Amino acid sequence: MTPLTWLYVPGDRPPVVAKALTAGADVVVIDLEDAVAPERKAYARDATAELLAEPQPRPVHVRVNALDGPLAAADLQALAALPGLTGLRLPKVTSPEQITRIAAHTAPAAAGALALYALLETALGVERAYEIAAAHPSLRGIALGETDLRADLGVRDDPGLDWSRSRVIVAARAASLPPPPQSVHPDIRDLEGLAASCAHGRTLGFLGRAAIHPRQLPVIERAYLPTAWEIQQAETIVKAAAVERGAQALPDGRFIDAAVVATAQRTLSLAHRI
Repeated sequence: MTPLTWLYVPGDRPPVVAKALTAGADVVVIDLEDAVAPERKAYARDATAELLAEPQPRPVHVRVNALDGPLAAADLQALAALPGLTGLRLPKVTSPEQITRIAAHTAPAAAGALALYALLETALGVERAYEIAAAHPSLRGIALGETDLRADLGVRDDPGLDWSRSRVIVAARAASLPPPPQSVHPDIRDLEGLAASCAHGRTLGFLGRAAIHPRQLPVIERAYLPTAWEIQQAETIVKAAAVERGAQALPDGRFIDAAVVATAQRTLSLAHRI
């Protein structure tokens, strides 16, 4: 199933993590980094390891601590081989070498490589987006961390991030990775603003979004799932292509070719969450 929602929860709050697992997100992301105070890092790691010692009812990723700091190695050693873990989210990635180094230590021989996801949160990370995206087969996706990127760039208004957003989307697709999800919308009460931001993100080429509260999940899903009109148009295109191959004009005058058909097929796949 194509994931559309990633729900972040702090790793030092096991009851919140337990609720998140039943909140309806496609992926639950247990955060050991920014959401956890320094004095609670070890507890968060131990609590997460205890949870992930068993398979979980839905995919669980863990955002480990900063790769250039002293805690990341302990996070990886404690978590990478656990049966309940399906992915590692790597913060503040700035080079492809960071990906290859982590990948070399997270590929159990029997289970295969653990899925890695790179978060680009600095100007340098964005500048090297394609190199990072193409660094290793274990890397399954890249995404922006917009809070840190805003600080690094000195950007105040939201449109100031659109160039970086497009850069990361193009890098992901050029490396044959899925379209990235949007970064979190930090105001959990502003659901109208979230919906508008998701609509804008969809026009840029994002697919889905990270969330920090369960109430954001249905808004994100509605924004990114195809509308009834889009599904109807996609079905018309796919049916026409099945009857006659090659470029053609539909009765309503629209011209379709292989690229248009491929887009319609993706729309139907997403509608059915294949």
